[in-house]
Amino acid sequence: MRRAFGGLCLLALAVLAAPAMAQEKQTPSVTPPVAQAQAPAASGVRAEILRQIGDAQEKLVALAEAMPADKYGWRPGAGVRSTGEVFLHVAGGNYFLPTLWGVKPPEGVDVRGLEKQGGDKAKVIDTLKKSFDHARQAIQSVPEADLEKAARIFGQDGTNREAFMVVASHAHEHLGQAIAYARMNGVTPPWSAGG
Repeated sequence: MRRAFGGLCLLALAVLAAPAMAQEKQTPSVTPPVAQAQAPAASGVRAEILRQIGDAQEKLVALAEAMPADKYGWRPGAGVRSTGEVFLHVAGGNYFLPTLWGVKPPEGVDVRGLEKQGGDKAKVIDTLKKSFDHARQAIQSVPEADLEKAARIFGQDGTNREAFMVVASHAHEHLGQAIAYARMNGVTPPWSAGG
């Protein structure tokens, strides 16, 4: 009985560790963006959320840079976002979602009209980078004591901490969409191109 239980524990550990080991082999180590490296140190769940946001930023920006400029207007069908609009939708979320905990977008940023500029590759990339800087600063601006403070999240009761997680999940959701768009256009995501 003991032996069977021990074997099951080892099997469970192997199953849980396999995705992390596979990810480690497929994803080369990349230096974090300068803005991340200079940000004040965060700890606990805030640091974990910021790492997830940083991962999404790194991959979205790399993918935006890898996509040819003439593919920014490409869309897989009528009524769906173009490539450039997907990147700017993420940027819009990075500016809008912090309003859930009271941080307004910077002066002059038209969150609702942002996606209309999706055809200009250089502008899309610049806007995407700046939006992640804004989201990161907005998360870091919340005092530790206010992480559990109540926040309304799309009509539901939540906390500031949960709203931070929405920023990360939104970015990762559309990273998946951008990867699909890239592959449909013959572009391999840069972080997986090495093999």
